[in-house]
Amino acid sequence: MSTPALPQGDWIRGISVQQPHLACILTGAKGIENRPKPWSWRGWMLLHAGQRIDQPALRLPLVARTIRGRDLPTGAVVGVARLTGCHQDPDGSPPCTPWAEPGRWHLELADVQALALPIPARGQLGPWKPTEDLVAQVRQQLPDLRP
Repeated sequence: MSTPALPQGDWIRGISVQQPHLACILTGAKGIENRPKPWSWRGWMLLHAGQRIDQPALRLPLVARTIRGRDLPTGAVVGVARLTGCHQDPDGSPPCTPWAEPGRWHLELADVQALALPIPARGQLGPWKPTEDLVAQVRQQLPDLRP
């Protein structure tokens, strides 16, 4: 079965997120990702589970309730999401969501889709450009993924 060719260009990026934070995003409960700097990129992102697991986060009640019974794969692309915005909560205001860390930039994620099978891959800090082969492997599982 062949996968239709996609338009050439800059339509997708990757983001590496430690577990269990990525599992929380995949459930749909965590609609933001906290980052130290704002991101200008908007569009589709491959969700890559970093190599390490944030062990202290496993003991946070909000996280523990959200990931109960879920696998925590690492070193693999496990889903996709659309990055729709980036904001920082104004000083002194309540957090935009229970997942928001004060003083951090919040990447706003939408249209989150989990892959049925993790795809082993290397990630990077900041938004990274995936190889055509990696995008093709993701599209085998999500054939409707389009720019």
